Amino acid sequence: MSATVALFRGINVVSISVTDLDRARDFYANVLGFGRPVYDLPEAGWIEFSPGGTGGNVSVTLAESGWTPSTGTTIVLNVEDCHRAVEELRRRGVRCEDAQVFPGFVTFASLYDPFGNRLQMCSPA
Repeated sequence: MSATVALFRGINVVSISVTDLDRARDFYANVLGFGRPVYDLPEAGWIEFSPGGTGGNVSVTLAESGWTPSTGTTIVLNVEDCHRAVEELRRRGVRCEDAQVFPGFVTFASLYDPFGNRLQMCSPA
């Protein structure tokens, strides 16, 4: 049997489908706090953020396309305290589910963008 050669060296971008780039830019940049886009190409239907900085993190893109809300593939964002993050995002008007704790493993919660796309956030249990 031959050894499998690794072709992939990480994940570059995870894309979220949206119907309104201006509204999506505002939500992800200001409400979620992703900051300024790395690339902002509305003429190409593409906005790219690097929410954790540029130190090898995966970028999140907003792509205007034939859209249906994402509920299968889920982007999971790291936070210091999931319970506090739920409270803060709700204060900002974001629909969030209650945080769930798996003792000894993780605390996580789902949140939704204005288009119905599900994201999650997690912190230590």
